[in-house]
Amino acid sequence: MAKYTTAHARAGLKHKLPGLEVLPNQFKGYTIVITIPEYTSLCPKTGLPDAGVIKIEYEPDRYFVELKSLKQYIHAYRDLGIFYENAVNRIAHDFMNAVKPCWVCVQGDFNPRGGITSLIKVILGTPPA
Repeated sequence: MAKYTTAHARAGLKHKLPGLEVLPNQFKGYTIVITIPEYTSLCPKTGLPDAGVIKIEYEPDRYFVELKSLKQYIHAYRDLGIFYENAVNRIAHDFMNAVKPCWVCVQGDFNPRGGITSLIKVILGTPPA
């Protein structure tokens, strides 16, 4: 097995991905929940595939995400070597930077690997109580 390096830890964080497009929002005070059941990427250390469900929940402000661009963005992870902890954080930050919602919660529920499952959750902004 390959030795773990700093390059492994940072893998995929700076990789160029398709942009997220936005559309103008007409309403305030509501929540959008998007479920992407077929997320895949590659472990940068082992090269083995990682798979899981990505859920994005957010309150739009001036814009909401255009779904085709989101699909293309998520599919770009398919051949990318990135730890899923980093992927969920990157998705959350990229989403916040592009869509500029009031808040966003990105959750990755990953398939078992070696008998262990992981649920990664990133919240940016302040969701209502």
